[in-house]
Amino acid sequence: MDHFQDRPGPTGAPELWCEDVPLAEIAEAVGTPVYVYSTATLERHFTVFRDALQAAMPGRRLLVAYAVKANSNLAVIRTLARLGAGADTVSEGEIRRALAAGVPPERIVFSGVGKTDAELAFAIDQGVCEINVEAEAELERLAAIAEARGARPAIAIRVNPDVGAGGHAKISTGKAESKFGVSFSEARRLYARAAASPFLRPVGVACHIGSQITDLAPLEAAFTRMRGLVEDLRREGLSVERLDLGGGLGVPYFDAPEAPPLPSIYAAMVARVLDGLDIDLAFEPGRLIVANAGVLVATAIHVHRRAEGRSFLVVDAAMNDLLRPTLYEAYHGIRPVRSGNGAPEEAMDVVGPVCETGDTFARDRPLPPMAAGDLVAFQSAGAYGASMSSEYNSRPLIPEVLVSGDRFSVIRRRPTFEEMLAREPLPDWLG
Repeated sequence: MDHFQDRPGPTGAPELWCEDVPLAEIAEAVGTPVYVYSTATLERHFTVFRDALQAAMPGRRLLVAYAVKANSNLAVIRTLARLGAGADTVSEGEIRRALAAGVPPERIVFSGVGKTDAELAFAIDQGVCEINVEAEAELERLAAIAEARGARPAIAIRVNPDVGAGGHAKISTGKAESKFGVSFSEARRLYARAAASPFLRPVGVACHIGSQITDLAPLEAAFTRMRGLVEDLRREGLSVERLDLGGGLGVPYFDAPEAPPLPSIYAAMVARVLDGLDIDLAFEPGRLIVANAGVLVATAIHVHRRAEGRSFLVVDAAMNDLLRPTLYEAYHGIRPVRSGNGAPEEAMDVVGPVCETGDTFARDRPLPPMAAGDLVAFQSAGAYGASMSSEYNSRPLIPEVLVSGDRFSVIRRRPTFEEMLAREPLPDWLG
């Protein structure tokens, strides 16, 4: 469920609202393109996921660490932190964002295949909950950094379970050929090595096999293998306190054929696989929390109809604002903010103004008659939209707006062209 619903507009015709604010009002006040997020949806998605886990596994210690990379806006992170969310981070910048948004260090997980020495030192100094180690070389570097700082950080070994899943090859992370994690044989050896080090404190093992997973079978297979690893390590006399199962559970993109399982079904599967295993659990949902909590509102520049019959709806949003369709062939529902008069729909390619053929959001998408100035909403745009945006073609980063009830606030403003240019000082010899 989300909180983007049709309500009567000024003319009495239906138009799309976010909670108690018309999207057209935000577009008029802030301009387009603009990302709009619903507080009520963020809160609901987090609590539904957390409560499903708690109901399926009462008494277990659970950490739900929001994957910051999905949407790294401080206001989004703060909204979730106030509900008790932790943060799954993959850079020093994301750790700093989580801390600035009010996530305590003991609820921050630091992951990633290429952590620099400076980033590892920063994570140690902050006292994060867990550093997920993904290679033997990283384990060696981390031990040396910890020794130099007189510290003993908590770590987990990230395991690659050789189970592939995800909505696209580029977001499948659990196969043996992917860059993430270590093999099971390496995990056992590295865990024992870490346990023998006076500068490392191994507390668990972790996995994450992909994103936008709509079938529980690969998740169950991976989790079953991870349970076996925990049991093997304990038989060797090693302490394993925590099992980090990552994220990846898919979301229903509007009008798309995907039908992912409900969080309650997912939680029941986890409970079944881990029944009888006394261990703390960590989860790292991202897309599940924020995808359907946001839309991208754009304005139609014009409709271009070619003589041979192909029609293009050209909007003021582009691939630099919402990269997912170009990068992953991702599907987003597209609908007018103000409903039409019931006229027949027309198949149109929805495209942006960037000078790339890849700047295409949809092909042959049925839409009601559109005209210059009409507003459209790209649905399910709260995840990997603003966080992956850029200033390609010297287009300013677009604003983000958070709605709460009948209030809205700009939580990232659009920079001016002057501000963009001021970031690039000319060298003396070109002055």
